[in-house]
Amino acid sequence: MLAYRCDGDSQRPVLVLLHGLLGDKDDWQAILPRLSRHFCCIALDLPGHGASPALEGDPDSSGFQRVVTHILSTLDELKINRFHLLGYSLGGRIALHLAQHLAKRSPERLLSLHLESCHPGLSDDAERAQRLEQDRRWQQKLLSLPITDFLALWYRQGVFASLSDAQRQRLIQKRAHNSPEALASIYLPTSLGQQADLAQLPGELTIPWHYYVGLQDDKFLALASAWQARQGISLTKVPKAGHNVHLAQPEAFCDALIANLRIQA
Repeated sequence: MLAYRCDGDSQRPVLVLLHGLLGDKDDWQAILPRLSRHFCCIALDLPGHGASPALEGDPDSSGFQRVVTHILSTLDELKINRFHLLGYSLGGRIALHLAQHLAKRSPERLLSLHLESCHPGLSDDAERAQRLEQDRRWQQKLLSLPITDFLALWYRQGVFASLSDAQRQRLIQKRAHNSPEALASIYLPTSLGQQADLAQLPGELTIPWHYYVGLQDDKFLALASAWQARQGISLTKVPKAGHNVHLAQPEAFCDALIANLRIQA
């Protein structure tokens, strides 16, 4: 069973929250007080993160499917049947796979899907192979460097360019408790290079779904805009926010999310 926190009245509609890589269930703290006035919020620690155990199962099987199995087992233990789903970055990519899984097996369980700054998947085999090799190099750094040195390199990537030095240092301090070995158990199995191309999934789902992106996140803004042009997705662009919208602009993010959720609740 995955570690979790529950905020809000259990009689309210359930919102399940999946954090990003290196994070944990408390990453949502800035928005949980508002969200919990409207919803029963279940924030999970993904495998290998926070207080959850490392990702287990057959290493030759899909890493995404193994994570989906852990999530559903946890929700079943909590007797949660129907729920809204919010995922950030890696959590969003996992949310896409979870939505695909439920659409085939239990479509009535998922009420709506909310994705923040997440990639739908690469369509080109060569790009996937290149990304997987890049992630193998990152994993070598993760397992060989002191965790603070790894984090300092990680948060210098272009996708985090909107962070100030002070914000970057706070993130490094916050993430330094992570176990490199536990993170490694999920990092490559859920690499973008291992992910299915799920760009067509919105057209196959019968539930409402929404995408949230920061206007300072050039890479994902372009990706989301292209996705919107192809699939007609519901897209919220948040000013003065980079990759982590809910951290940079919690009020604006909450306004958009609650408006969408209350329509569907």
